Amino acid sequence: MSDLIVYAQEGGIVTLSLNRPELRNPISDADMVDALVAALETLNADMTVRVAVLTGAGSAFSSGGNLRQMGAAAADRSPVDTRRYYETGIQRIPRAFETLEVPIIAAVNGPAIGAGCDLACMCDMRIAGESARFAESFVKVGIVPGDGGAWLLQRVVGYSKACEMTFTGDPIDAQAALACGLVSQVVPDDQLLPAAIALARRIAVNPPHVLRMTKRLLQEARNSRLESVLALSAAMQSLAHTTQDHAEAVDAMLQKRPPNFAGR
Repeated sequence: MSDLIVYAQEGGIVTLSLNRPELRNPISDADMVDALVAALETLNADMTVRVAVLTGAGSAFSSGGNLRQMGAAAADRSPVDTRRYYETGIQRIPRAFETLEVPIIAAVNGPAIGAGCDLACMCDMRIAGESARFAESFVKVGIVPGDGGAWLLQRVVGYSKACEMTFTGDPIDAQAALACGLVSQVVPDDQLLPAAIALARRIAVNPPHVLRMTKRLLQEARNSRLESVLALSAAMQSLAHTTQDHAEAVDAMLQKRPPNFAGR
């Protein structure tokens, strides 16, 4: 695992920390893209992982793009090379999140700017520290959201609020993010990781296979007709009913005891 991502597991919970604090954790450089995609692939492959938390080292969640690298490199690329640069670079991150079966919580510990804001939107749930700030700020540097932000943000905050944030590029604070549904909780900065881990524990107590299938259903339902989702639900339910964890859940409920899920 790259030192650009700190990967720490305790029980069924993994904490991923973007670890380039001196640059405020940009995610556009090739080495960080590789590291983050590799970490997500590791999460997916490890069935002991039930839930993950993503945060940033230092004072920022993520500054999004590395502006120094962005300006210098763009001047030397042709338009067709730039298209390829995005497809094989930062766009690999939303694709990796789209295939991630493990529920993931963004613990936003400071500014989440541009692609950093979109990174938070790639996660399933978001908790903010009081010092968190969010900005869909691509317009401020004369570019469009190249990482899927036009698709991501409006599915979290709705079309009108997404337009306001994207067209102005202006930042919003943690309380404004809470008001528009960008985050579900705002907590004191020193309580951010404990709050995210507490939520992760509430999720991790549930059967891991069913958690992954449920996440897949929710993702597919965003873009599918009801009939398609019903068909997929029936197919997944046929698998869920055969698991030992389902039998354990029913027995535990009838016997009024805590369940013990083995992931089978």
